Amino acid sequence: MFATGRAYDQVRNTVCYSELDVKLAPTHSGVTVGPDGGSHQMLEDLALMRALPGMRVLVPADFNSAKAALRTAATTPGPFYVRLGRVGVEEVYPSDTTFELGRAYVLREGTDVTLAACGLMVGQALEAADQLAEKGINAEVIDVATIKPIDADTILASARKTGFVVTCEEHSIIGGLGSAVAELLVENAPVPMRRIGVRDVFGTSGEPAELLEHFGLTAAHIALAARELRASAV
Repeated sequence: MFATGRAYDQVRNTVCYSELDVKLAPTHSGVTVGPDGGSHQMLEDLALMRALPGMRVLVPADFNSAKAALRTAATTPGPFYVRLGRVGVEEVYPSDTTFELGRAYVLREGTDVTLAACGLMVGQALEAADQLAEKGINAEVIDVATIKPIDADTILASARKTGFVVTCEEHSIIGGLGSAVAELLVENAPVPMRRIGVRDVFGTSGEPAELLEHFGLTAAHIALAARELRASAV
């Protein structure tokens, strides 16, 4: 909240405008901040940071990818924003994983729908893929760990293969991953799409799991959106 919201003028004019070698890696992103409530649940940071010229925006999925992302940011010249959370998440990557700037990682190949996620929502997307498999739907899961520069080739190839895209983020649906993917698709490969995220409201107080359910950010919500998206195109 404070590193991107309150300090935005300094980030814009001191860091990015001057092209300084500054790395921002604040924690406590999204609604899983929990009981601190809407004043501290930052849901607009990706929109703010990806709009800045020269800023690279990373959203690692777990502890191991966060370590690798921070190493990449530290050793690559120029401004970086690395979005980190507060709540613990299950491991997605092995301890020796590496991080490649601008690469989206296909974690599970599929043919029927693309689930493009970032941050803790990667784990939810993988679980949603399991639920969809039980319904006979083969979902492809992509970790869009770099929001900017976005991996256009991987996302477009998946969208063209499956014909349906659902984005999943613990952020407003405005300006973050969903917007970035929508911008990419509309200019290159228009396909039916749904955005899972917080729908233009502030956060509220509650426990992390309660808030994920309240805002529709669970695996069940992702799976339902994928099924409805495919059904609407029939």
